[in-house]
Amino acid sequence: MEIYITAFLAFYVAWNLGANDVANSMGTSVGSKALTIKQAIIVAGILEFIGAVIFSKNVSSKIATDVTDISVFSDRPEILLLGMTGVLISCGLWLQIATNFGLPVASSHAVIGAIAGFSLVAAGQNAVNWEHILEISLAWIVTPLISGAIAAIFYSLLKHSILDPPSGSEPSSARSDTITRLVEWIPWLSVILVSIFGVIVLPSLFDRPVFDFITLPHRDLALAFGGIAAISLTVDGWNQLQRLKEVSKDKTTQKLQIERVLARFQVVSACFVAFGHGANDVGNAIAPLAIVVYVFNNHSIPFNGLNIPIWILILGGLGIVLGLSFQGKNVITTVGEGIIHLQPSSGFCAEIATATTILIASRFGFPVSTSHALVGAVVGIGIFQGWQNVSFATIKSVILAWVVTLPFTAVLSAIALLILRSLFLN
Repeated sequence: MEIYITAFLAFYVAWNLGANDVANSMGTSVGSKALTIKQAIIVAGILEFIGAVIFSKNVSSKIATDVTDISVFSDRPEILLLGMTGVLISCGLWLQIATNFGLPVASSHAVIGAIAGFSLVAAGQNAVNWEHILEISLAWIVTPLISGAIAAIFYSLLKHSILDPPSGSEPSSARSDTITRLVEWIPWLSVILVSIFGVIVLPSLFDRPVFDFITLPHRDLALAFGGIAAISLTVDGWNQLQRLKEVSKDKTTQKLQIERVLARFQVVSACFVAFGHGANDVGNAIAPLAIVVYVFNNHSIPFNGLNIPIWILILGGLGIVLGLSFQGKNVITTVGEGIIHLQPSSGFCAEIATATTILIASRFGFPVSTSHALVGAVVGIGIFQGWQNVSFATIKSVILAWVVTLPFTAVLSAIALLILRSLFLN
């Protein structure tokens, strides 16, 4: 099998990865009108590409060994080559189907299901790590619940402290307007935003070879960077609020103005997510290709990890950008508008809850999906606002897509391996 065919398949997966997963970063921002679709695509495209090409992690064979022991293919590397090609075929098709229906699914779960499918056919059921499959199945239930609870709690805090405090809670008339309350909260919102996303994104970024010239400890560098960002957000927020405070004393008008200020925080959080997604999740598209290229060139199994050639990183980055540009609107609309009506305040809380859930899960090594966490957060806020605000028909469709992801990609990958093996090895 020629490498360029597999490269095309990897590009196809990256295209659909961008079209589907861009909703993780930009869905709530578009739904709350903090960004237009066009603005979201431009911002996400730039940050996803930079993250994928410059800061993408060196992808290792761990993407396969989480599900199967690739050493079983040590005497048959050509089977691993064909199997990974089947993974690209099945994942690309599933992500394409889900995107066409506007359903946010987990690309990482699709890859895992596909690897399990071809491994089962090629090496038997003992080759599959069924415990890992069970963990992922549990994540379908646990992740949205945790994220939804965090989002509801954070939104409740924001609503009762800033947007709509209980009657009589203001200590004095001088502090009774919503803008004054937000002035007091802006430093804390800045610290929360930068701290959560900084802990997720910065440590992995400063481990990249491009930062080898930096001699400061990574922790201190990340702290300094986060501090500067927090101060910048705080100063900008204060300046905006001072101007707004001079415009209107009407509470309804003030709330609308405050939503505009909170939209700035939401856009910053969306940029963090887009950057981190490009840096980390592009591996779902290019890791199988990298393994195929390694096996094709070396006729052996990559036991010690992989260093990805720059052309593969660029291929993945371009695929993500073009996919979100041409098809990203479908899933963005589902997440941002199809479940509940979002404001910048609720969208910001949903993104903070999503990031917190991912951070907690990563700390305990639990395999979770950003898509699952974000949908759970949006639903959690919707339930807090009132059950009637939630579109349960949309949620049912999304959950069905989650449940089908693993078995669908597993079956399709197994079929693809059987076909490829009959074509190229017989």
